[in-house]
Amino acid sequence: MTLPYRAVMAAVGDELLRGIVSENNASWLAGELFKLGWRLEAIEVLPDREEALFDFLRRWIDEVDLIFISGGLGSTPDDKTRSAIAHYLGAPLVLCDDLFDKIVLRHPEETRPYLENVRSTQGAVPQGAEPIFNPIGTALGMRFRHNATTVVVLPGIPWEFRAMAEELLRQLPRGDRYSAQIVVVGWLEMDLKEKIAELVVGREESFSFLPAPNSVTLVISGEREDVEDLERRVRSLVGEDCLSSGVSSLPQAVIEEAVSKGFTIASAESCTGGMVGEAITEISGSSRAFLGSAVCYSNESKENILGVSREILERDGAVSAPCALSMATGARKIYKAHLAVAITGIAGPEGGSREKPVGTVWFGVSGLGEDKAVELHFSGDRQTIRRLATTTALELFWRRLKGA
Repeated sequence: MTLPYRAVMAAVGDELLRGIVSENNASWLAGELFKLGWRLEAIEVLPDREEALFDFLRRWIDEVDLIFISGGLGSTPDDKTRSAIAHYLGAPLVLCDDLFDKIVLRHPEETRPYLENVRSTQGAVPQGAEPIFNPIGTALGMRFRHNATTVVVLPGIPWEFRAMAEELLRQLPRGDRYSAQIVVVGWLEMDLKEKIAELVVGREESFSFLPAPNSVTLVISGEREDVEDLERRVRSLVGEDCLSSGVSSLPQAVIEEAVSKGFTIASAESCTGGMVGEAITEISGSSRAFLGSAVCYSNESKENILGVSREILERDGAVSAPCALSMATGARKIYKAHLAVAITGIAGPEGGSREKPVGTVWFGVSGLGEDKAVELHFSGDRQTIRRLATTTALELFWRRLKGA
């Protein structure tokens, strides 16, 4: 087996180190490189200082096949990546007027004077470097080669970085290392490890366990023949709790299951405030099955929109089995859906009681089988409880659709 292609990445920006802005490009890039059979050796976050970038390049040039650098290509005084690369190469900055003119012409007349003001910075790259067109923003990227290492420098704005990187990734050779992902729903990491222990022994480096709320993603990597054999054996051991091959998330699984069987779905949400609908509609093509989500936070909206009776709200309360069932039934009826799932709970930090502590969440399921209510108790802060409730609702959708 040949050695895998290797890459590193540096994200540049004082704002990243101060926690003002989250760094999102590296995790996305790591996933894309992994799919190509490459190995991302390191991710570093660097300040806006020329010497920090010099040190990074000195350590990794000639050590890896590919270096990605993001950020610091704007036109403000703290954007120093462009000039730092020029100094590193010992080359002057030169304007790329042909490419920058295309960026200017893409913008309305009233904004073009601003673009002309930044042409000398965002439209320049070091002499000898190849400019990279920005299809969304205004700053050009660049690429140059040093012996066996290719260095790619792109803007740090995530949507610009991804748009430009996707084109470059398509040009990369595929590595020999093959991988498969299996999403196991409703399992804890320790339980999955115990279940497949006989497969892991002696192959520890081939298995990665990535726990998430309500699921564990198992990544198996190695020679293609070995990986395919191990994937079959894992699926045989774990059974129906595995998502289908090629399906990487519960929302995707829900939509694919519903579409494949010709069912429509809807939700009613209280404490999650629309998070279920958001998760589902992030999936392209979700409109083929998902009809909508009614966010009914107050008792009045539960009564007026979903038809929950005042008697239930006064006798049992909004966080109860009767309320959750009534919400699910109401959502299914108003959307004319085959299946609806409802959520009502106490996300905290206030609002709990001895009978119904913070973290109490009731779920209602209506359609494609017997209506039912499920009570669960989650721990954590408000956002954690809401996230766990969201993934549980998605799991309820998936299991009911799968069994229909």
